[in-house]
Formats: sequence, structure tokens, C-alpha cells
Amino acid sequence: MSNRPSEFQLIAELFAPLAEAPGALKLTDDAALIAPPAGHELVITTDALVEGVHFLADDPPLLIAKKALRVNLSDLAAKGAEAAGYLLALSLPAGIDMSWLKQFAEGLKQDQREFGISLYGGDTTSTPGPLTIAITAFGFVPKGKMIRRANAKPDDLVFVSGTIGDGGAGLALSREQHDVSHAVRDFLVHRYREPRPRLALGLALRGIANAALDVSDGLLADLGHIAETSGVRIEIDAHRLPLSAALQAVWGTTNEARVRAATSGDDYEIAFTVAPRFTADAVKAARNSTAITEIGRVRAGQGVALLDDQGREIPVPAKGFTHF
Repeated sequence: MSNRPSEFQLIAELFAPLAEAPGALKLTDDAALIAPPAGHELVITTDALVEGVHFLADDPPLLIAKKALRVNLSDLAAKGAEAAGYLLALSLPAGIDMSWLKQFAEGLKQDQREFGISLYGGDTTSTPGPLTIAITAFGFVPKGKMIRRANAKPDDLVFVSGTIGDGGAGLALSREQHDVSHAVRDFLVHRYREPRPRLALGLALRGIANAALDVSDGLLADLGHIAETSGVRIEIDAHRLPLSAALQAVWGTTNEARVRAATSGDDYEIAFTVAPRFTADAVKAARNSTAITEIGRVRAGQGVALLDDQGREIPVPAKGFTHF
């Protein structure tokens, strides 16, 4: 028999305390109230995470909660939105007990404090399938200021925040044994389990970046979305990709390693394009948030290509994670 209270007990004990915004109504109604500030628009995003696909069954529940929330905040960051709140839908298999749920709720509580957001509502249900967590997050941007995918232009420069490949390497280390130091393993697994949404950078890029998105399925795959919606070609220099020292210790710095880093996914960094005249503004905007690296350029044409240091295209069998 499941060591789990009823749905309404779960809401009252674990989730109502997280509904801190007045519009959440302490989760006592069927819906919530959201009023954008004057002169702003509502930005909405949603992601569903499934056990065995987006996280591992033995990942700590506190970190599963944080990842589920942060991957959504990462989408808001790439749009230049100020995060405000979220909805949570949980489909729980029989093995999830109250102890697990308390740790999960604690993860949400910690991130609400860190990012200044509130739970506004959601749903809980049981499932015979794997644990599934669906979060819909929302935030606000001044009217007309959301950074879209579709505005990249030929001659734009391409940048990415932070380092790439760490999430993919962390997942690999979580699944398999590798002869690496504890420090390297801990760093990379942490990057996989607890991504860092670049909210401050996203806000700073409003009015500077022409196009942006967060890197979830792989840098090349996601830049391919910008290329497609903008009707352009994006060329990335493999030797300019920012790789952490920990990643280099595991995968090295060969072209093969760089292909793997650019296609592995789970980075949740922001990739964006900037007109050359705004390069200095982009660097200045990032100064108080996170490092950014210029990695390529936008051309007329279509698709996305990874180039070696001689300007030759490197064959890439798969540009990133596909959901189907």
C-alpha cells in the first residue's frame, strides 16, 4: 500500500505553502489570477520531464524538482523575460512516497526563494507509468521586447553563455563508471542535475540580441531552430566552443569531443545572435551575470554547420536530442 496521503492532503501540506503570490489564492480555487504589470506582456513556456528520459530514477528528489523548474526558467531567460511564477502537474507512480514528496517540495521552495517566484497552481494524479513532471512557467517582458528565434540576420555574430557539453558529460558519468577524479565527476553531474537558468543575462540582452534560445537538445540542434525560423545559415567554429576544464578532462579537445559537446544537450545556456555593432554591448551586458563566448556567425543560406579550424565542415551524424 502506498505511503502517500490523498491529493488534497498533498496540496494542503506540501504545495499550498509554496503558493505565496496573492493571485495563487493559496490553491483554494480551480484557477489563479495573473495580472501583467502595465506596459508588459505575458511570456509562457512549458516543459515535461519523464523519469528515465530527462532524469534518472535514483536522482535526488530535491534536485529533480529544481531541474524541472529550472529548465522552464531557462526558456524564460532566453526570451528576456522576468520570471514570476509557475504551474505544476505531477503524475505519480505507486513508488513515490511522502518522504520523497517532501524532499521534492523542498527543492521547489529553495528555488522559489532564489529566483523570486511563486507556485500558482497545478494538478496531481497517479499513473501506472513513469514519474512525469510538467511545469508551465511564466514571466513578463515590456511590450514588443521578447527576444524571439526568428530575427537572426546575415552578418550577425553568434554567442553562447557559460560552457557547453557539461550536462551531457554529467549524464554519461551518472550512467557509467569512468576513471575520473571525484571533483571532475561531481562538477559535471551537478551541471546535469542542477542547471543554472541565465535569467540575469536574458534581461540584459533585451534590445541587444536579435535572436535567442536556450540550449536544451544540443547547441547545433537548437541553433538549427534559429536558422530555420530566421531563414538563415549559421556557422559555428568548433575550436571556439567554450569547454570546461572538467569536460576536457573527460572528453578531451579533439574535433570528435567538440562534436559531442555541441550535440549532447542538457546545457541550458543561452545561444544568441547579435549585430556586429552591438558586440561591445553584449559583452558589457554579460559582465555582471555569466561569461559569453563568440562562437560563429550568421550567413545567407540555410541550416547549421560546425567548422574546423581550416573552415571545413565537420560531419555531424546527429545534431542533438530528438523527442520522437
